[in-house]
Amino acid sequence: MKPPPASPPRLTLKCLLLLACSALFVYEAAHADPLPIAPLPARAAELRHLLRQDCGACHGLTLQGGLGSPLTAAALAGKPADSLVATLLDGRPGSAMPPWRPFISEDEARWLIRQLQQGDAP
Repeated sequence: MKPPPASPPRLTLKCLLLLACSALFVYEAAHADPLPIAPLPARAAELRHLLRQDCGACHGLTLQGGLGSPLTAAALAGKPADSLVATLLDGRPGSAMPPWRPFISEDEARWLIRQLQQGDAP
């Protein structure tokens, strides 16, 4: 006599929840802002100098604001990094904000913005 066929495994609520969480994690990872690639130490020092001297000329040597708006972590909180990177690279036409694209790459701009938003700027 043959044993009855095994019933297919049933997904339990825990398995479904685990599957949903995994799918959400994969989705979030795929759509997260990429971390900027840190420049080599010598270039990072040049970028920090540029930030302090050139940006500081308008945004204040402590980046608390001046002719330009403040560049502190608090002032930049909640602002989209992509928008800030675009402003840094392309400037703001009709304002005193110049484009810095001739001097820094997009990766370097992303790194600088991340530094500023985290409060790690010099």
